[in-house]
Amino acid sequence: MPVIPGAEPFTHAGSTDVGVLLCHGFTGTPASMRPWGRHLAEAGFTVCGPRLPGHGTTWQEMNRTRWQDWYGCVRAETDALLEQCSSVFVFGQSMGGTLTLRLAEEFGDAIAGITLVNPSVMSLRKDMKLIKLLAPFVPSVAGLGGDIAKQGVKELSYQRVPVRAAASLAELWGLVRMDLAKVTQPVLLLRSLVDHVVEPENSRLVLERIRSEDVTEVVLRNSFHVATLDNDAPEIFLRSAEFAMRVHASRAGLPHSELDTV
Repeated sequence: MPVIPGAEPFTHAGSTDVGVLLCHGFTGTPASMRPWGRHLAEAGFTVCGPRLPGHGTTWQEMNRTRWQDWYGCVRAETDALLEQCSSVFVFGQSMGGTLTLRLAEEFGDAIAGITLVNPSVMSLRKDMKLIKLLAPFVPSVAGLGGDIAKQGVKELSYQRVPVRAAASLAELWGLVRMDLAKVTQPVLLLRSLVDHVVEPENSRLVLERIRSEDVTEVVLRNSFHVATLDNDAPEIFLRSAEFAMRVHASRAGLPHSELDTV
């Protein structure tokens, strides 16, 4: 299946000290993570931005995939980074945050820390409550992509939501919610004050149920859902890089003066 131009995965071989896996969102592509990945690469990190199965091609193909396919992809990339780098971080946006949380639940302390941008673990939308009933009969519905405040910026995503894939995402949400207490790593959570896709209850629930002691919450006041392409993107990039350097330095026993050179 041909990949939409711009939706290709990306990697950068940087430091063997810090590696970062970037997980994009539901119906999205690595394009929404590429500027973030570029910033992290410039900071010297090893970076991996995979294209999740069924994404970046057609919504019809995505309807043939399930959460196990998406999670299997990021799990394999995590394993690969753990073989290369001493401190591995996972950063995710929206459903990428869902996958990030699941990785944190499974891998435990093997993952040094996680950064979440508008993570999703549930939905208050009425259509999502009926998604399992709709899935056998409704192939797709109107898309949710492109929720960006910054003028002139567009997200590379599907214009339709594949319903069977969405039903599988809802299953993943349930598993992630059930195991949130297993998340104990340092967490940086950035959420948009105005988000037309993921309700604020998502971040609130995550913060209430995780057991991490090192938790930082940042409110993004000038961005909508796809914040990595929006007005607050520079703040996301800077804070997440500083977060990774700080946590890595703590794990490695490095003095504060060495934070700038990983």
